[in-house]
Amino acid sequence: MGILEGKNILVTGVLTESSIAFHIARIAQEEGANVLLTSFGRALSITTRISARLPKPAPVLELDVTSVEHLDRLASLVKEHFPHLDGVVHSIGFAPEAALGGNFLNTAWEDVATAVHVSTFSYKSLVMACKPLFRKEEGAAIVGLTFDATVAWPKYDWMGVAKAGLESANRYLARDLGGENIRCNLIAAGPIKTMAAKSIPGFQEFEDVWNSKAPLAWDVADPIPAAQGAVALLSPFFPKTTGEIIHVDGGVHAIGS
Repeated sequence: MGILEGKNILVTGVLTESSIAFHIARIAQEEGANVLLTSFGRALSITTRISARLPKPAPVLELDVTSVEHLDRLASLVKEHFPHLDGVVHSIGFAPEAALGGNFLNTAWEDVATAVHVSTFSYKSLVMACKPLFRKEEGAAIVGLTFDATVAWPKYDWMGVAKAGLESANRYLARDLGGENIRCNLIAAGPIKTMAAKSIPGFQEFEDVWNSKAPLAWDVADPIPAAQGAVALLSPFFPKTTGEIIHVDGGVHAIGS
């Protein structure tokens, strides 16, 4: 019996087999979970194709986390497949090109607003859209993905600010939802060569930092350790952990310059 046996899990952000979200979905299934995926727009067909590569193809629901209409109908779409949810994975982040790459001082508010809406506010929006599906006694586990926002990274700019907001939002959600036995935690993964990483100018600089500083050897092509951390947080193995950021980064966060 796996650590997620019989649990119903919603996973966002599956775009390629190299994504952390894909491996969260895969490992969750291997640990006994029933999995639903979400996607939207042109990515919907891509996610549907990638779903077929899971141990068991998962249904894909249409969800744009910036759309009130989509959020309002999410619970009813989920109920077509599962009577309730036990866990939700937020693996969503986006910043316009103008908000990255060393343009921090000149980025317009419209671009900043997009980064914050998609990467930060959507965390709260997704949780609240799913909240009617959580069972009162059993509660639920929410897991989001972040990239250490305690320092300013080269070229990361407003996405770094958005991730800092995500980390703060996680603490407030933990505070406000703990009374309903809803646990909210983040995985701070080291750099992984995902679709999102390809949009970050100067990604090689992150790779260089990790190669020189990580106490535990870090492989930017291996999303599995971060996925395993997320699955552990979704499981009953962390019944009293909330508002936490678990670093799966080879230890870089603990090492000085």
